[in-house]
Amino acid sequence: MQLSDDDFSLFGLPQRQAQDRAEVDARWKALQAKVHPDKFAAEGAASQRLAMQWAVRVNEAHQRLRDPMKRAAYLCEMRGAALQAESNTRMPTSFLMEQMSWREGLEEARTAAEVEAIDAEVAARETALLNEVQRLLDDENDAAAAAEQVRALMFIHRFRSDIDKRLDALGQ
Repeated sequence: MQLSDDDFSLFGLPQRQAQDRAEVDARWKALQAKVHPDKFAAEGAASQRLAMQWAVRVNEAHQRLRDPMKRAAYLCEMRGAALQAESNTRMPTSFLMEQMSWREGLEEARTAAEVEAIDAEVAARETALLNEVQRLLDDENDAAAAAEQVRALMFIHRFRSDIDKRLDALGQ
């Protein structure tokens, strides 16, 4: 086990999008038990620093592996398909039209029920995209196509945050 290991190797998991969340969490707890800085409290400063580096590394890997969108982005990067989310905002026309429809619906929604209906539609689309990303990464090994879908997921993630804010504003 080395600090430079990829997240999957560190956790002893296959490099796949499909992961069992409970297994990821169990392996995180086992790794944390091994590297927790408190275990090295009686050691020298160098051992304590190294333990802290390991604890941070394990926690960062856990955050990536437990979240399907972050895990997909990480796999795309590992397979040479950089997301370039800041510079590459290209999306299929159909998805752009869908975004516009959702935005208009959110702006026009006057009740929590109307906003929740939009959220349900967006959540269903998110689930479909996650399934497509898993197929592209695990079955087709097409990281470039998966990266495009991950960018769409990133938009959905931000939009669902806007939905939550709108629900808060409506008192829900």
